[in-house]
Amino acid sequence: MSQFMDKEAEMLCDFGLTINQAKVYLAIVRLGLASVGSIAKVSHVRREDVYRTLPKLEKLGLTERVLGTPVRVRALPLEDALSLLISREKQIAQEKVSALGGRKDALLKHLKASIEKSRAREEEAQFALLMESEAITARLVMMIKSAEKELDFIVATEEFFHFLPTFVEPLEKAIEKKVKVRLIMEVRELEDTLLRNVRAHIPSRLSIEVKYAYQPLSHYSIVDHNQVMMATSSEQPLGEHPYLWTNNRSLVELMQENFEELWHVSVAAKTLETTAIPDKVTQFVRQLRPKDHVIMVYESTEVKHHVLFNYIKEGLENGEVAIYVASDEDPASVKEAMKQFGIDVERNEKKGALRVLSYTDFYIVDGKFSCEDTIDRWNRFYREAKSKGFKGLRVTGETACFFNNNLVDELAEYERALHRTLDIPMVAICAYNSNMLSKAHNPINLYNELVKAHGTVLFAGIDNKVGRIEIRT
Repeated sequence: MSQFMDKEAEMLCDFGLTINQAKVYLAIVRLGLASVGSIAKVSHVRREDVYRTLPKLEKLGLTERVLGTPVRVRALPLEDALSLLISREKQIAQEKVSALGGRKDALLKHLKASIEKSRAREEEAQFALLMESEAITARLVMMIKSAEKELDFIVATEEFFHFLPTFVEPLEKAIEKKVKVRLIMEVRELEDTLLRNVRAHIPSRLSIEVKYAYQPLSHYSIVDHNQVMMATSSEQPLGEHPYLWTNNRSLVELMQENFEELWHVSVAAKTLETTAIPDKVTQFVRQLRPKDHVIMVYESTEVKHHVLFNYIKEGLENGEVAIYVASDEDPASVKEAMKQFGIDVERNEKKGALRVLSYTDFYIVDGKFSCEDTIDRWNRFYREAKSKGFKGLRVTGETACFFNNNLVDELAEYERALHRTLDIPMVAICAYNSNMLSKAHNPINLYNELVKAHGTVLFAGIDNKVGRIEIRT
């Protein structure tokens, strides 16, 4: 009976009633003259919900109260009720159609204006191919002078030293207007000499943010996200090949997106522009953020200590937990070297801020390596650090144990998995001895796999000079 009535109620809902309204109405129709108690029993609607539903049905004209003790309710005959509901739905539909008609003109007016505005912008889009050096220079000067908010440039190293002196005056005026100027320089090899020359060519009054990129780039200039001038070739200096200028919105947006992506992965000048080697390392480790995953390739123990101990020290001073997994040295030797470096090992161990572990307690436990277990340990260490009130977790692990135990393939898979699943907001530097890398089976393939699995590659101790580093992203 209940299932049959539920089906009937669902059908009645098509006429504009809620499910409870339909059930209560049908119960009254069946009962004829009914009290609230009997309605609740037949409709399977709670008594308090019946009380709330009856006034709504009465307002719709589907029921009426018959005075007495107790008050009872009578339903409008089913055929009359359906006709009444249909009339009501018609009225609602007519009111909706009438309202839509009233909004039609306003919507059409708005859409037409918007479409015409978009078409006007597209019709205004222009392209110009600039062939001569004077025309290219003049156009770029005009672009810089028109800037109100932002100027973005990508140039090659060789082009930069010709580019900047030509445009110092308009750039200075743009910066006086609070225009933000960013420059990405394409370099083949980043040397301290180059950095000094770049600094020397940028007058102190010009506030320009500079970053460096190692991959070949297209050269272009963007002004205020609304116009771009791009080189048709990156092989020759400015003025010796045609440039394309346009204010086409789609193309400008595409070039702006490209610039933002390059800006994100390029190396900040402030990180590298220093002749003080310790400062260079310190600047690098300071810029690391949670989820950064770095591979460090080093040539000597002295170099390894120089970078990793700066990295550990920075984390400790920042209120983070630091974990060092030793592999090509034993933990006692690492701790002693840390003390010589100036790290208070005992105090930091006592408060739980520093752990120096053996690889046998972390990577290869009981003679076996498990990628899943290792990542679980990092997760556990992070949760423990946060539960004790530390700001975060930074970790480093020497990888010699994988080479010594013929687990190079497992190491590569672990690095890939760590890169894929590094949802743990920790900073990680994986330390690789360059001699072990070079002696591995198919070292080029292994190196390529490791580079893919890390966001940044740090070469430390190049030419056996302590602290001399190169950074690739």
